[in-house]
Amino acid sequence: MKNIVKIAIVLLMISGSVFGQKYITKNGKITFFSDAPSEKIEGHNNQVNTAMDISTGDFVFKVLMKSFEFENALMQEHFNENYVESDKFPNATFKGKVTNLTEINFTKNGKYKAMVEGDLTIHGVTKKVKQTGTFEIKDGKILTNAKFSIAIKDYNIKIPNTVLKNIAENVDITVNVSLDKLK
Repeated sequence: MKNIVKIAIVLLMISGSVFGQKYITKNGKITFFSDAPSEKIEGHNNQVNTAMDISTGDFVFKVLMKSFEFENALMQEHFNENYVESDKFPNATFKGKVTNLTEINFTKNGKYKAMVEGDLTIHGVTKKVKQTGTFEIKDGKILTNAKFSIAIKDYNIKIPNTVLKNIAENVDITVNVSLDKLK
């Protein structure tokens, strides 16, 4: 029931005063990659909720941590139970703005550099981030792409000494989202 209320609130916020300026998706993609000396670990999540208002630049992501999939079940179990503690911290979120909004022509097909600033919350810890990515406008859709790194210690994710060489101190995050105009 709580999720239905949350979804209703988000939809009400999204359908605000400038109806034709909102873009959303429920199936964005985020990948993270850990390239440690002993092991390479990759997780994929294809259930990323994203909303953007092109009139204000407001940009939000919500990622259900348990939706990350790994090459084997043990990696997925360790990720959820030992590292990101998905039961305690079920979501990662980003709330921010596109800061160079005037440089992006949302009505014309093409690729545009996008600068985004905001608050990234992972494992219950919120940090200010500033990233550059690409918006490709293609036939009324907004295709977003960004790649950046985060230090897992910045988000209080503890790695036991026994597996320290298996997980990198910094993980690469890749975001690919196709946003459709809210109808």
